[in-house]
Amino acid sequence: VQLVESGGGLVEAGGSLRLSCVVSGFTFDDHAIGWFRQAPGKEREGVSCINTRDGETSYADSVKGRFTISRDNAKNTVYLHMNNLKPEDTAVYYCAADFFPFAALKSMKSNDYTYWGQGTQVTVSS
Repeated sequence: VQLVESGGGLVEAGGSLRLSCVVSGFTFDDHAIGWFRQAPGKEREGVSCINTRDGETSYADSVKGRFTISRDNAKNTVYLHMNNLKPEDTAVYYCAADFFPFAALKSMKSNDYTYWGQGTQVTVSS
């Protein structure tokens, strides 16, 4: 399983970015693909995840109403649309996947996910 993130960058507060995660070697069935982030000096935290079969989603409270996760099964790609970005959203963003059912993974505990991408930096300036 390989995951490759892209789309990070530098943006001003209030701006938007769209992150992409292309997944290979992974069947888009009743599994979860999640987005996590890690800021300097902080623990990795779950941001959002999606059931690759039916599109059920889960979000951290800190991003609800601002971030939207989506999938394109034909392209084996999961997106994270980030709007109204804040300086506290600055972090390295990772996508992750696992073969366990979505119900077991939607709480977004990083230790529950086996496969990880290399990360993409998002920096939000004030």
